[in-house]
Amino acid sequence: MRQFAFYTLVFISSSIWSQTKLDSLQQLEEVVVKADVYLKTFSNTQTVSVFRDSVISRSTSSLTNLLNYNSGVYFKENGLGMVSSPSFRGTTAQQTAVTWNGININSQFNGQTDFNTINIRNFDDVTVRSGGGSALYGSGAIGGSIHLNNQLKFNTGFKNTIYSNYGSFNSWDVGYKSRFSTNKFSVDIALSRAQSDNDYEYVDSEKENLNGAFYNQSLSANFAYKLNSKNILKLYSYLYDGERHFSLIFSTETPTKYQDVNSRTMLEWLGNYGRFTSILKVAYLTETYKYFPNIKKDLHTFGEAKTLLGKYNLDYKLFNNASLQSVIDVTHTTGEGSSIGKTNRTISGFSLLFKQQLKNFLYEATLRQEVTNNYESPLLYSLGLKYNLGKHYSISVNGSKNFRIPTYNDLYWEGSGNTDLKPETSYQVELGQELSFKNIRLSATGFYNDITDMIRWLPSGNLWQPINTDHVVTYGLESQLDINVRFQSHKLSLGGNYTYTISENQETDKQLIYVPEHKGSTMFNYQYKRVSLYYQVLFVGDVFTLSDNNPKYTIDAYTVSNVGFEYAFGKEQQYVLGAQAKNIFNEDYQSVANRFMPGIHYNFYLNFNF
Repeated sequence: MRQFAFYTLVFISSSIWSQTKLDSLQQLEEVVVKADVYLKTFSNTQTVSVFRDSVISRSTSSLTNLLNYNSGVYFKENGLGMVSSPSFRGTTAQQTAVTWNGININSQFNGQTDFNTINIRNFDDVTVRSGGGSALYGSGAIGGSIHLNNQLKFNTGFKNTIYSNYGSFNSWDVGYKSRFSTNKFSVDIALSRAQSDNDYEYVDSEKENLNGAFYNQSLSANFAYKLNSKNILKLYSYLYDGERHFSLIFSTETPTKYQDVNSRTMLEWLGNYGRFTSILKVAYLTETYKYFPNIKKDLHTFGEAKTLLGKYNLDYKLFNNASLQSVIDVTHTTGEGSSIGKTNRTISGFSLLFKQQLKNFLYEATLRQEVTNNYESPLLYSLGLKYNLGKHYSISVNGSKNFRIPTYNDLYWEGSGNTDLKPETSYQVELGQELSFKNIRLSATGFYNDITDMIRWLPSGNLWQPINTDHVVTYGLESQLDINVRFQSHKLSLGGNYTYTISENQETDKQLIYVPEHKGSTMFNYQYKRVSLYYQVLFVGDVFTLSDNNPKYTIDAYTVSNVGFEYAFGKEQQYVLGAQAKNIFNEDYQSVANRFMPGIHYNFYLNFNF
């Protein structure tokens, strides 16, 4: 029934769109309208990386794969396609915020996002923003934030993209994206599905990955209409449906599965009135899951949360080089589950933001205060400075106070929830430098993060209960290198990331589990006319799996290499045929203890643009 409803919605959306008159098309300058204004306006003093186009098409559909090989974010993955949790600058998965068009979408139940449930084919770009951002994006933006963005464009005409990928383990990845716009109307629809038997054999073993099959499918439909020269009305919508069987460690275990359905709808009214810019957003989000402890039985546990959000942003341009913004938002969430009685909470937020660009100097500042009846929220703030020393070198510094709120599980779990919990609090400072020339860009950022009142579930008598206990300090270095050289028909590009991270519990002086000190990735690409060859390397250092850092329980460092080939054909090279070989040296590795990843495997893809 879920799949029937899903494809019915696809059919209805496509049918409505097909009725648009193509003869109304006018060849005018392309105009792009973005939903997340903060990324462009108040992220000048922190590192921001944007992934789109060929980087996305060369990645598998999962957000884990894209970011693991192209950013400094570390992932612990319970086997290929299974639960995937990020560690950003040595923090936890709950301390990484994920936003959809500017709205925080971390789970109301566990406070995090499973990155293997995000299909990147539905978005125009994926952006990584390093460092604290709670004053902008709310709870969880302590280590950093990941942004899933759809861009509504005017005056682009009629464009379509079809992507298909087939590979080892009977893995399919297909997507269709279509865009049509005039000078007044824009619509963007994307449909994707990924599935796999996921029955790979372990390297140097006769065992194979059991009960690892999964599928997920998603639809995004986004619309924009210019009411007049000053007002634009936009509608963003997203629907996700997925099922995943959890891989077994031992063949004697009982097979389990997990189903989840999520939806998001947001209406936005953008007004430009001289020095004033007004943005009103109303969003409705749902989150539903079912867990089956025995795949052969219908007995299951469940959780369901519904969130209604209203947000108003008013920007005033004080001068040509300075702006002041005020933001008021209210979020009301109702949730219930097998171990959580029906409950609700309302969070109100008030923010003030200022930015000024001088000749070679920029500074930005933000303040935010939240109010709720469940816990006391701290005053959040950030201050960033950036100075350009000539055309090629810049230096920036940013300091902020960030937080993470207790989740529904923390507060309301039957018999164990603790409504006296305080939010986790973080004080963070970072210093960045960037050297940029025509073909080369090199950046390095040092960071320090002091996190208090971390929430842990600890035994209390015969029960486990969440309490504020840990004090953690993380510090380290992030660096990025991009080189692009072109000579006649030859193009060479080299991109690399390296992250050094220390994340210590201050009571024990031990490194947090599943936080590698070293992580790096490199991509080399060579293109000659219609042919492209690329080579990709991922290195992850040793990680501890026990809090006492016992070396006997350490996951060894690993290096994974991928190689790919592409050929573009058509008059405008609008069709691309590609092939990839992954883990070409058949590395025997795991990112979570006893959850082995596949050896060498292959996939082939075809990308049509018309």
